[in-house]
Amino acid sequence: MRCTGDMEKHNGGFEEDKLSEHSDQSYAENKKNTLELVTERIDPEEGCSNVTLLELKQKPDRFSKQLEWYYSPAYLLFWVGLFFAVCYPLFNYLPTGVKIEEEANLPGTFVAQRAESILIQLDLMGPKIAGDYVTEVEMVEFLLGEISKVREEMRNDLYEMEVDVQRSSGSFLHWQMVNMYQGIQNVVVKLSSKSSNSTSYLLVNSHYDSKPSSVGTGDAEVMIVTMLETLRLMATSEEPFLHPIVFLFNGAEEQPFHGSHSFISNHRWSANCKALVNLDSAGAGGREILFQGGPNHPWLMKQYKKSAKHPFATTMAEEIFQANLIPSDTDFRIFRDFGPVPGLDMAGCYNGFVYHTKFDRLKVISRGALQNTGDNVLSLVRSISNAEEMYDTEAHSKGHSVFFDYLGLFFVYYTESTGTALNISFSLGAILVICLSLWRMARVTDRSVGTYARAFGMQFLLAILGFLLALGLPLLMSVFYDAGDRTMTYFSNSWLLIGLFICPSIIGLVLPPTLYLSLRPSEKIPHTYHLQIVGHAYCVFMAVLCIILTVVGIRTAYLFMMCVFFYLGALIINLATRLHDKGYLWSLVLCACQILPYLYFTYLFHALLVLTIPMTSRKGMETNPDLLIALECALGSILAMVFLAPLLNLFRRPKSMVGGLALVMFIFCMISVSDVGFPYRPKTNVMRIHFLEVHRKFYEYDGSISLEDSGYYFDLQDRRLEYPLLDKINLTGITRVDDYCKTEMYCGLPCFNHRWCSAVKDARWLPRYEPVDLPGTPVLQFLNKTVLGTASDPRVRYNFVVSSGPPRMSFFVQPRDGVRMLSWSFLRGMLDNPSVYKPPYHIFFGYGSDNSPVEFYFEMTKDDGNFDGPVLELGISGHYMSHLSKRDATTQKFIEDLPDFAHPMEWPSSYERYIF
Repeated sequence: MRCTGDMEKHNGGFEEDKLSEHSDQSYAENKKNTLELVTERIDPEEGCSNVTLLELKQKPDRFSKQLEWYYSPAYLLFWVGLFFAVCYPLFNYLPTGVKIEEEANLPGTFVAQRAESILIQLDLMGPKIAGDYVTEVEMVEFLLGEISKVREEMRNDLYEMEVDVQRSSGSFLHWQMVNMYQGIQNVVVKLSSKSSNSTSYLLVNSHYDSKPSSVGTGDAEVMIVTMLETLRLMATSEEPFLHPIVFLFNGAEEQPFHGSHSFISNHRWSANCKALVNLDSAGAGGREILFQGGPNHPWLMKQYKKSAKHPFATTMAEEIFQANLIPSDTDFRIFRDFGPVPGLDMAGCYNGFVYHTKFDRLKVISRGALQNTGDNVLSLVRSISNAEEMYDTEAHSKGHSVFFDYLGLFFVYYTESTGTALNISFSLGAILVICLSLWRMARVTDRSVGTYARAFGMQFLLAILGFLLALGLPLLMSVFYDAGDRTMTYFSNSWLLIGLFICPSIIGLVLPPTLYLSLRPSEKIPHTYHLQIVGHAYCVFMAVLCIILTVVGIRTAYLFMMCVFFYLGALIINLATRLHDKGYLWSLVLCACQILPYLYFTYLFHALLVLTIPMTSRKGMETNPDLLIALECALGSILAMVFLAPLLNLFRRPKSMVGGLALVMFIFCMISVSDVGFPYRPKTNVMRIHFLEVHRKFYEYDGSISLEDSGYYFDLQDRRLEYPLLDKINLTGITRVDDYCKTEMYCGLPCFNHRWCSAVKDARWLPRYEPVDLPGTPVLQFLNKTVLGTASDPRVRYNFVVSSGPPRMSFFVQPRDGVRMLSWSFLRGMLDNPSVYKPPYHIFFGYGSDNSPVEFYFEMTKDDGNFDGPVLELGISGHYMSHLSKRDATTQKFIEDLPDFAHPMEWPSSYERYIF
């Protein structure tokens, strides 16, 4: 009969073609199941004419059955629990602080209790603002006293110590302003081994000045006491070091960066400084992160790897920081650009909510945090001061590094060139092994390779769609929340991120393959193979991304390489053990191999969120901060779950689980738009209110005053603008300054520094009827006007002097129409680069211990050569930032009326605009 012939043909071919090639037990079982299934489906009465090749399908065994749907929530909760069981405690781990009485049993160990005792004294001093008596006198004397104590303990037979209080003046270009300083003080200590003749110094730097609203215990007095204890231990060590160590106690970082520029440009030891350890903070308590290195000196990473007891670092943070996505900067930039001195930039990043606020006090800094930082800094200083590379650092300049820690347990680094080779090798290797896997699937199921190639092509397209959805859905959520004025709902309750951004990202990953496998079941390809192809497609896509990022020079591509590497390892194991073809057993190997990368990615992105969420309150008004947070959540979810999320299809009813994730997202959204989602909380998660109490006068060319008024100038810090305050205090009359921006330099406001000036067009002005009672005003004297040059080269020079003023002043300069600035007494950099620096020009001036008058001139030319009319607008602002400067009663009442969740950073400021 035809049926019998067909059956014999199929059976015989099956035996001859397959059994000889696949004689393993799994194939024999598959053959038996196939024959049983065909036998069961033959109807004796109807014959077997309905039996076709498509019916020769594998009979499901216990390893080929999808699990019941109710196991899928447990599957997801397992991964959530893994994060909280492993990553969260490791991220928050701090060593036990060493006590003074334990020192005898732990020689050479950093003693956190001693550092803490010094920190208590610094905390009690209050704010330390450059130019104040506390900073310029008391703080310098205190540091000299502590250094003297170290000198008394020092091993004079092994070491020698030199101490210098540097006072200097200078200027440099910083962003869009000339940054000028006078009489800035630094306390500098050089510790040398008597047995060494090295002329290469290690520089260790941190700053002791603070913002006006903050005591600065975390930023950065923690680092100051760490340096003092490190200095003591190095000076009392029985093991001399090769290279002298310069400890720079920097007196003016918040100005900004006057102290570091003063040292690197003017100090006699600066030319010998060949490597740097820079210490700063953007928070208080917790661990410090290594977020910048080099540049181009991978040997420094080798030293960190060898010495750091509690490593915490990532290349990703370096690239984010250097892309200016973080609203902060450190002295590292000054040493790098003006030295250049290569180094390591380390900063505290935990609890950034208290950064630059009055809540940055000792009580939020644990002894364990001091021990963590002290252990790392001491070990690092010991290591670099004995490094052979210090003798000739340029000889070891070999490109950038890729670096990261794994859960704080160990540190990994390699050069960028090695990273390029690893990224491309593993990516191409993964693609090759995936091709082998597809070929094996075709052989086992007796299908053509083209069948599996087409299935892979479809899944690859779906993988691209899944990636775009996983990335796009959280970003779309952030756009919707911004449109509804609901940004930063996670600011005080970061757990809301799970529903707002993480669940949408996971839905995006799993939705395309789930819908395809549910709605388009393939009769040619078993479900177990199709699910493997989903993972293969994502792996190839990640490999392609890794190669592209590597080619364009983004070192963070190592994250995608890590993703590909562990998937490749699981696939090789499955192929070698033939679990690849035994139902869903391959998924167990895949899950086991994904544990290590999952832990790393969740740890890393948790750390990034801890760092960046507090920064959203000072990210500025122009950009939506939720975009950055959503992007971090999306990338973290993709990297951690790209191979795990599709495994929801191991369970029955996977669409129901996707619906469950959508329900979780909906519930979290409802919570976020309630009072729970209000961003700010008193003391712990405050709204930053930056404003100046301004009294301004506009003088015309004839000396008359065209405007004299007072008001509050708000430099709003986050996307919520002034709206959270509207129903809390009286802001009647608050307005934008668009009209002033059309006619006045910098909108007629005394913007403080480049950040304030770049955002001045979005400032708010609140008029007040009572004039601001200023502590003083800068006194400008117009000395003379001298017409120079010839008829063909007309020039004019104006000479001025500011005879008195506060420690921080700004000069704003705008030549009139037809007038061009030729020269001035300030740094010429702006005038030499007219395509980059355009008027109005901003010259920022700060002084420390020297308040001598400031003399300056402007030399200009005019198209028509007529200097009888106005040629120049000159604005002068004085900033009385010190907490010791008196605030008038109206200002004090305004501050008292602010809601308890608002934290003001404010000071009185004068502004006079002249026309000459």
